[in-house]
Amino acid sequence: MIDFKLCEGVIFDLDGTLIDSMWVWEQIDHDFLGKRGIEVPDDYVDIITPMGFEQCADYTIDRFHLNETKEAVMNEWHQLAIEAYATKVKIKDGVRDFLEYLKENGVKMSIATANSMDLIEPALEHNEIKHYFENITTLNEVSRGKEFPDIYDLSAKRMDADKSKCVVFEDIIEGIRSAKSGGYTVVGVYDKRSDSRVPMLKKASDYFIYDYKECIK
Repeated sequence: MIDFKLCEGVIFDLDGTLIDSMWVWEQIDHDFLGKRGIEVPDDYVDIITPMGFEQCADYTIDRFHLNETKEAVMNEWHQLAIEAYATKVKIKDGVRDFLEYLKENGVKMSIATANSMDLIEPALEHNEIKHYFENITTLNEVSRGKEFPDIYDLSAKRMDADKSKCVVFEDIIEGIRSAKSGGYTVVGVYDKRSDSRVPMLKKASDYFIYDYKECIK
C-alpha cells in the first residue's frame, strides 16, 4: 500500500467513496422515473454516474423525451435527496480514522465530486468531517465529466499539490481511468452497489480497498 506520509495531497470522490449514499440515488431514479410511468433502464445508472448534475438532467430529459425544464428536474431530484443527505447518509467504515491519520501527518485533503454543494455540505456536516478538507471541487466548475481528469487537476491545483504526488480515491471506473491517465496514483474503493464491477475496478486501479483501515495498516 502507499506511504501516505509522502503524499502532497489526497483527493476523494464523495458518493460511494467517502459516504454510503448510492442507495439514495437508486431510490430517486426509481421514484422520479416511476412517477412518469418509466422503468429504470439497466444501463441508465452506468451512463449518468460520471455526469454532473446539469449534464445528467439534460441527458434524462433527452432520453425519456420529458416535457420539463432542466431546472425543474434538478429541483425535484434535490428535494428528494436533501433530507437523506442531511440526516441519513453515513460515512463508510474506517473513513474518520483515515482522515485523522492523514491530518496528523500533514497531508492535504480535498473532495472532487459530481454532486452539488447543497447536498455535499449537509452530508459532511452531519457526519462531522467537513473540517478535514482543503477544498470541495464539483463538476459544475469544469467543462468535462469524470471521463476526463479536469476535476482532479483543479482539485490538486487548489491544494497547490503536484499531481504526481497526489492520490485519488474513486469508486467508479470512469473516474479511476481518467485519474490514472492524468498522472495520479489511484485507489479503487469497494462499494456494495458495484459489486459485479470489482474485477474491472481492481484491474484499472493502482490499489483497491474494501475498507479504509487497509490504508492505515
